[in-house]
Amino acid sequence: MLRTLSIRDFVIVEAIELELASGFTVFTGETGAGKSILIDALALALGGRGDASVVREGAAKADISAEFAVNEETAAWLAENEFADEDGGVLLRRVIDNAGRSKAFINGVAATATQLRDLGEMLVDIHGQHAHQSLMKADAQRVLLDSQAGLQDQAKAVAAAYKAWRALSKQREEFENNAKNVLLERERLEWQVGELEKLAPKAGEWTEINHEHSRLSHAATLIEGAQEALAAISESDDNPMLKQLAALNQKLGKLCGIDDGLKPVLDVLGPAQIQLQEAVYALNEYLGRLELDPRRLQEVEARLGELHATARKFHVEPEDLPKEFESLSAQLRQLADATDLDALRAQEEKLHAAYVDAAQKLSKARAKAAKSLGEAVTSAMQDLSMAGGRFTVELNPCEPASYGLEQVEFLVAGHAGTQPRPLAKVASGGELARISLAISVITSTATTTPTLIFDEVDSGIGGAVAEVVGRLLRRLGQDRQVLCVTHLPQVASQANQHFQVSKRGVAGKTQSFIDALDAKQRIEEIARMLGGLEITATTRKHARELLAL
Repeated sequence: MLRTLSIRDFVIVEAIELELASGFTVFTGETGAGKSILIDALALALGGRGDASVVREGAAKADISAEFAVNEETAAWLAENEFADEDGGVLLRRVIDNAGRSKAFINGVAATATQLRDLGEMLVDIHGQHAHQSLMKADAQRVLLDSQAGLQDQAKAVAAAYKAWRALSKQREEFENNAKNVLLERERLEWQVGELEKLAPKAGEWTEINHEHSRLSHAATLIEGAQEALAAISESDDNPMLKQLAALNQKLGKLCGIDDGLKPVLDVLGPAQIQLQEAVYALNEYLGRLELDPRRLQEVEARLGELHATARKFHVEPEDLPKEFESLSAQLRQLADATDLDALRAQEEKLHAAYVDAAQKLSKARAKAAKSLGEAVTSAMQDLSMAGGRFTVELNPCEPASYGLEQVEFLVAGHAGTQPRPLAKVASGGELARISLAISVITSTATTTPTLIFDEVDSGIGGAVAEVVGRLLRRLGQDRQVLCVTHLPQVASQANQHFQVSKRGVAGKTQSFIDALDAKQRIEEIARMLGGLEITATTRKHARELLAL
């Protein structure tokens, strides 16, 4: 459940700190006071979309934090995603600056908006004030039925099977329609792959063979230079360096016996003699490996010419020929598989059978769920002043689609003795609002989400029906935390906890405030909701009666 909600610099809120209890909580206030700002802020903390427009004018950033108690499912998710906290709760935080940049945190650890949404779906279920409008749409009716029955995973599996089947079907149709073009493309690829196969370019070969060519083409110069260096160091008849340095070291060694001030010089020249000797060994080894090889030079030049010519033919750099060979070979293999019409048809039939099997299982589960939902909503309608009314969920067969083999349609009969007809055609605004509320309450009981939010879902109803709605929500609050934004005194009076939302001018700017009401303040607020601008003794008496009930 939601324990605390902290809102900073959000829309017209400067700072609000709320402590929330279990049970049924309502938020009331004048129209335009900002009641829905609370829901919008919480939705943002749960990973909803947000931009710079949510930042209060003049502020640098909007900052929303929501602390929740967690159940086993949520605790397991936190542990799996390395967000677990020692206190056993979870703190969600969302920050959006006035440039539109967003940051998200779970228990103080940076998170993505997607992670917030995934976690938020386990913590809170929000029923918006326009929920009844979506009931007019066939897709929304199908999604609601699947959600109520817990069939989302089956529906996703059907959609994936449909996508795979249709993709292969399209591939087979394209091949049948363009068989000639496909065969020409295959022939072209076979020729290109054959050319490269004969050349057999290897990764890194272009760099290696260029280095070898440079060495072979300059072999004479390299040999001459190495021999000159070797002669100067050790093999010259005219006092070579190594001989001079050896004599110098010997002489300085004797002089050090007279004056050890020369020892630092000797310490430097000694290693120099060793290094020169090492250079002699290295030059001899190099000259032993280096030789004039006109035949190998000719082979290397021929290979360079082949690689360069082929690269020009394929419009790539010579060093990219191995990648081109690999890419064209892969295309040829794919095209070879795709041009096997019998194999394509067999695979298409296999994928179609898999789709039908998954879709039929989903249809069976939907039929069971449709009956259950219809009975539950029909029962709720009797309590919502729609005595004799019926609600049914019809599954109309349709062509295979990503959502299955049937389209879901909600039907309603508002009164006894009438046949159910499509919801959008027969339900009045008030009836639609009541049916929507009944569905919201019923679908909420089918989930394990600990916190349920109803944002003015009671619009379009009043009187005795409003009192029934309040009782429904209070009853729901016995098992869950229920938060409700309402304009109905009959609903507000049923709450265990009551907050009033108001707007006041501060330093020339309008700000929104939320205050927890005590028993006396609740009477005044319920009276205001009953009587409008002028609160009389009668409206206060009526307010006390509602609260007493």
